Amino acid sequence: MTAPMFPSLPGQSWPVHKRPIFSTRVASHVSGREARAPLYAAPLYEFEVSFEGLCADASAPGLGANSLQALLGLYLQCRGRYGTFLYVDPEDKAATGQAIATGDGTTTVFTLQRAVGGYVEPVSRALSVDAVYVNGAAQASGWTLVAPNRLSFVAAPAVGAAVTADFTFAYECRFVDDEADFENYMAGLWQVQSLKFRSVKP
Repeated sequence: MTAPMFPSLPGQSWPVHKRPIFSTRVASHVSGREARAPLYAAPLYEFEVSFEGLCADASAPGLGANSLQALLGLYLQCRGRYGTFLYVDPEDKAATGQAIATGDGTTTVFTLQRAVGGYVEPVSRALSVDAVYVNGAAQASGWTLVAPNRLSFVAAPAVGAAVTADFTFAYECRFVDDEADFENYMAGLWQVQSLKFRSVKP
């Protein structure tokens, strides 16, 4: 079953918070030295968004007809923290010419990943793969996208072949809390001052 999509609504306001979260075990010694062990191979992300205007009907077309039902309906469908949904970050949703792997002549399945500065991490959920290249040559066929985030080849890329791809992705998330405050501040108009959700491991 495909997770529902977080709605893109015109009533969303600024700022938007995006917090990368790691977990590190730290053991301090009497000498002042520390032993540190990272527990996460890749970060989780926590998002916090707000909506200044949500419309309960079609009376405020600039806010999107029934935008309240779209957002509240997603929250109810997920039953708070229980279910997951897909969130497309408008500022961070695509990779172009992204290095995926180097062929070894036997491996046919590769996890899609993206680079952030000098850091490389797997993507949570690939939405589409627009192009695949092996040593810079576009591959019109011979590969498929396998949920949630893998690229599968019919024939393994040759030893030393650079595998790159253009793709879009989303974060699979769950809400942080089991309750949310939807405020009716005017007839037919609602707002949400803070709605938090965080990514989950695929």
